[in-house]
Amino acid sequence: MGMSAGDAAELPEQVVLELRRIATELLGNISSYADDMLGYILERVPEAGADDELRGLTLGSCSSNLEAALSMVRHGIDVDAASAPVTALEHARAMAARGYSVDVMLRFYRMGHAYFSSRVLTEITRVMPDPALALSVVSNLQGFAFAYVDRISSEVAAEYVAELDRIQNRARAARTDAVRGLIAGDKVDVGRAERALSHRLTGWQTAFVCWTDRDDADLLRVGATLGAHLGALHPLLVPDGAQALWGWVATARAPGLTREDFAPLAGRIPRTVRISIGMPALGPAGFRDSHAQAQRGRRIIELAGHVAQVTPYAEMALVDLMSGDVNLARGFVATELGALAARGRREDEERRTLLAVLDAQGGLAAAAEELGVHRNTVLQRVRRAEERIGHPSTERVVEVHTALRLARALGTVVLSPEAPRD
Repeated sequence: MGMSAGDAAELPEQVVLELRRIATELLGNISSYADDMLGYILERVPEAGADDELRGLTLGSCSSNLEAALSMVRHGIDVDAASAPVTALEHARAMAARGYSVDVMLRFYRMGHAYFSSRVLTEITRVMPDPALALSVVSNLQGFAFAYVDRISSEVAAEYVAELDRIQNRARAARTDAVRGLIAGDKVDVGRAERALSHRLTGWQTAFVCWTDRDDADLLRVGATLGAHLGALHPLLVPDGAQALWGWVATARAPGLTREDFAPLAGRIPRTVRISIGMPALGPAGFRDSHAQAQRGRRIIELAGHVAQVTPYAEMALVDLMSGDVNLARGFVATELGALAARGRREDEERRTLLAVLDAQGGLAAAAEELGVHRNTVLQRVRRAEERIGHPSTERVVEVHTALRLARALGTVVLSPEAPRD
């Protein structure tokens, strides 16, 4: 059950008559009171007059709310029948559009109520000589005013939230369209795309993809951490479903993307999260190409079951090129490595050792340092590896090197079943 001002069933007739008389008089000076209320509010909530349009809506909301509330008092209408005036709803939408918080908007109504209490009700007590009657009228109006503001502020707050949702949905749609257009290689207005994305498309673009199989991982936080590490405090982050995230950073210089460069991130990324990073490239085309590389890198990582948390595409580029057809890649590895393509602990040691030697362009000492073993151990493993291959590692160097990289990257995907032991 609501309340009304001037309900004859609950108030003495004299109070009812005075309430309606006062409401009528106040309605005759709505413009003056609205102007005065506007000045009162702007002193305390300056955001409400930030520009001419908003100032006009603030004045309109003051006027329309005063008129609505006083008209209800004049006619004894229950406060439950009150609804926010059109100008009040438009004022809420305007506040949302300008980025003001809902608290700022609601403060406008609290200050309006304060004005009504300090100015209007004080004036009533001045012009009514009977203190008891004045107190009854003021008390009744105060209660009605509070109930009216409580009801209307809930409506305008709901409209504010709805408008904020509409604005955010439009922004998300514009951002999604811009990202899709850039990835597809469409001709885009760079300036417009930058505004939609809040992301600079000039300079170096480095894309990354984060993903997990967990629902509790905060990928946005991971993306922000990685972006800051790469040199962008505000990376562009686009969720791809609940368990994946696309990201881009724009920098004046290409960031370093070696495993050593990512060592400082150890412990700052959840163990359940994997990250694939594309190579830095320039401009809108770089935005597209780096993203495509990050996505292809993810395919390799998932295919091979990599355990590294952060993997630069540069480490997988050759494997990506050679693994478009997994069956073809498996056949290539088997042909080039022979018995060395079998799964097994010894074979794995020999493959890693021979790969380290080839990476070092035949340097046994450098390979030994890389692997953390003695030079003679490297030499023994290389000889056994050559026996399994069937020829010296100095023959078909490019092919053997490539096959070893495929085996290292893709593991059991391209390796043969473990050979029987004697």
